[in-house]
Amino acid sequence: MLLVLMADTHLPKRARDLPAELWAAVDAADVVVHAGDWVDVPLLDELTTRSRRLIACYGNNDGPALRARLPEIARADLDGLRLAVVHETGQATGREQRCAARFPETDILVFGHSHIPWDTTAETGLRLLNPGSPTDRRRQPHATYQTATISDGALTDVQLHRITRRA
Repeated sequence: MLLVLMADTHLPKRARDLPAELWAAVDAADVVVHAGDWVDVPLLDELTTRSRRLIACYGNNDGPALRARLPEIARADLDGLRLAVVHETGQATGREQRCAARFPETDILVFGHSHIPWDTTAETGLRLLNPGSPTDRRRQPHATYQTATISDGALTDVQLHRITRRA
């Protein structure tokens, strides 16, 4: 099962559209995960249409129209792995311990907000992933997204992708 992870797209404020390479990844994916800060509804509609399966939450920059359609925390079972998606997890210091306590029944936590890519594992085994932002790199050297594979109940091949061309 191929996953594409993204967050903090901020369309149309930070870009007019997602980069073409990310759309290609979406089209190839079995599951698309978006960890909030969409900003406007058309991207949600497009991802809903183009994704085989979309798992998503709203972020702090998402207004009433998006909040009416998306949860604060999205959850799913993917081949026996328990996934949670949330926008904010607080400061980096102590994140693993805080999230392990907040999400004890979770194997993979995808989050956004910081625009900073993140891939760590808490002592409990909780895998924390932040794909960065494909449209607003802020102080990061590159705009980014992640892909991963779930096979036989295991998360493998987590990769951070740098955006090579803007939309």
